[in-house]
Amino acid sequence: MKGKVTTKRWYDDACGTALALELVGERWALLVVRELMFGPRRFGEIRAQLAGVSANVLTQRLEGLIASGIVRKRMLPSPASVQVYELTEWGFESRPIFDAMVVWALRSRRHDPRLPLSPASLMMSMRALFVASAAAGFACTAGFRFDGDGFVMRVAGGEVTVERAAPDSADFVLTSAPNDLIRVIYGRRPIAEAEADHTLAIEGNRALAARFVTLFSLPAKIDLA
Repeated sequence: MKGKVTTKRWYDDACGTALALELVGERWALLVVRELMFGPRRFGEIRAQLAGVSANVLTQRLEGLIASGIVRKRMLPSPASVQVYELTEWGFESRPIFDAMVVWALRSRRHDPRLPLSPASLMMSMRALFVASAAAGFACTAGFRFDGDGFVMRVAGGEVTVERAAPDSADFVLTSAPNDLIRVIYGRRPIAEAEADHTLAIEGNRALAARFVTLFSLPAKIDLA
């Protein structure tokens, strides 16, 4: 029957958790969704942010996510005329799941911030770790430039939104590598120090930027005692 997806069941279990694992539980699947969370990506762009994944495995994961209704592919109009992958409306509904996982997992003492971090990973963590109370009465549009990627984050009314977009009209733009920027955002490294060693550049309203980087906080680690 057209449109019917037949897959091998991993578990003989009617629980929604078991079904969720069958949908996105294979290795790399969740990380593919993460990379698409902020907008369409070409195959090569997705693979570039997933260190260690082969082209064959990435193809399999994308095909599985498409078959499950989480991802779709389409051709961008001229002049781009390239094929991209993007989340479906249902795929985007996984956002609160990712935000909750970020906060939950980062409480583990196994978290190692020295490991590679993609731009989408950083944006997702900042969205999840935004402290609304710290942003009372504050609003701004922050831009980010990473190597080959750009994002815009808006803070207003104690809420934060983020999208993959050119940051040209932002109040300020932070240019850095994700692993360098987390030292400023979460490690509270002074902005001037990061600028001095050329791991961060700021364009635009520096006062807004200085306040902005204080709006995010890592969760407390679990006590194993």
